[in-house]
Amino acid sequence: MIALSLTEIAAIVGGQTYDIPDPAVQVTGPVVYDSRQVEPGSLFAAFAGEHADGHDYAQGAVAAGAVAVLATRPVGVPAIVVPDVTAALGALARTVVERLGTTVVALTGSAGKTSTKDLVAQLLQRKGPTVWPAGNLNNEIGLPVTALRAAEDTRHLVLEMGARGVGHIRYLTELTPPRIGLVLNVGTAHIGEFGGRDRIAQAKGELVEALPPAEEGGVAVLNADDPLVKGMASRTKARVVLFGESAEAAVRAENVRLTENGQPSFSLHTPTGCSDVTMRLYGEHHVSNALAAAAVAHELGMPVHEIAAALSEAGTLSRWRMEVTERPDGVTIVNDAYNANPESMRAALRALAAMGRGRRTWAVLGLMAELGDEALAEHDAVGRLAVRLNVGKLVAVGGREASWLQLGAYNEGSWGEESVHVSDAQAAIDLLRSELRPGDVVLVKASRSVGLERVAQALLENTTEGEVAGR
Repeated sequence: MIALSLTEIAAIVGGQTYDIPDPAVQVTGPVVYDSRQVEPGSLFAAFAGEHADGHDYAQGAVAAGAVAVLATRPVGVPAIVVPDVTAALGALARTVVERLGTTVVALTGSAGKTSTKDLVAQLLQRKGPTVWPAGNLNNEIGLPVTALRAAEDTRHLVLEMGARGVGHIRYLTELTPPRIGLVLNVGTAHIGEFGGRDRIAQAKGELVEALPPAEEGGVAVLNADDPLVKGMASRTKARVVLFGESAEAAVRAENVRLTENGQPSFSLHTPTGCSDVTMRLYGEHHVSNALAAAAVAHELGMPVHEIAAALSEAGTLSRWRMEVTERPDGVTIVNDAYNANPESMRAALRALAAMGRGRRTWAVLGLMAELGDEALAEHDAVGRLAVRLNVGKLVAVGGREASWLQLGAYNEGSWGEESVHVSDAQAAIDLLRSELRPGDVVLVKASRSVGLERVAQALLENTTEGEVAGR
């Protein structure tokens, strides 16, 4: 964060200072909301959560080096007291971004946001200092905290914007106004909360509505292969750049194929030339992510050969997203357990099928959350797809929705022991430990609330010789 005195911060957020001996002292470290992440010079934001109240950790944060606490009440240590800590963080982020004048690249979509954000960041880092969020810090707290990591030399600020309803992305764009806006897709993630695909498209399109007009440098990067995203071109005054496999895309992929390990390879075409890409990541779905990142990098002046080289070298920055580890006995674990929706589940299953050519494959799958009335049909369809892709064994983990996965597989023709429904992660671990053979490939995937990463982690215990691919 750029250095700001407590007096300046209090003025920006409209707060009152308490127990501050020297208001001129500066915040020079990061803004954090977890007291365990405090560094010397930090500002600690105290949130009252469902299970813990950050105000209770204020004294410990200052003892660890925080200059002050952003709080809603006096806490007995240096503090700036505000009515709403979230709103104060947003105001602080908006001021810092305005002062810096850095290029803000914002992206959204129903699936692939974090993987694409990681690709964009790795490409732009080659052009100059770039700040991006760890994991998927994409809401009204995580986004400003990320933006406040920007410093005087930051050239690019890459931000992921999530939404659980109409108006959420509009609010985020007001905090950190983007110059380049990227929309990946409109899928079924959170469809139960939104109330339909059209409502999701309405919410995601708020990003391109917030862009400056073309004559002021605004650029909307849209997926030509998704009709709902492509249709957002009419909602922006920015210049529109299309990416995808469609012939009308300015940045497109041709000759897409998968290597024998399931890694995508393609010819990258841009308005200024073409170059070949073979990625270290796994699954054909990363082609669209790569094209989106390439379109952003091309708009910021990166030559096509450099884009191709960067995409070919890019790895996984965020954990539990197609994280591939090979055990010493030849068993391959694909930990994609961070989250799941129908689109990402299908992509992961196709990647498993490609990686498992000539090997026995396992799909350990659980609940896809927040699908509303679509839940039964979508879980059934995923179970059926596992059979159509000739996945060796489906292990459906959890309650009612998991049983729908298994039922879909059964109705598609997966009988006997080809598909099984188990109660919880431990039951899945016990089953796999007893039945895995050298050379097997295991995909683990479900919504975050299921916690299926425990299955992948348990299968990797005592396998210190394993090597994580794509890092």
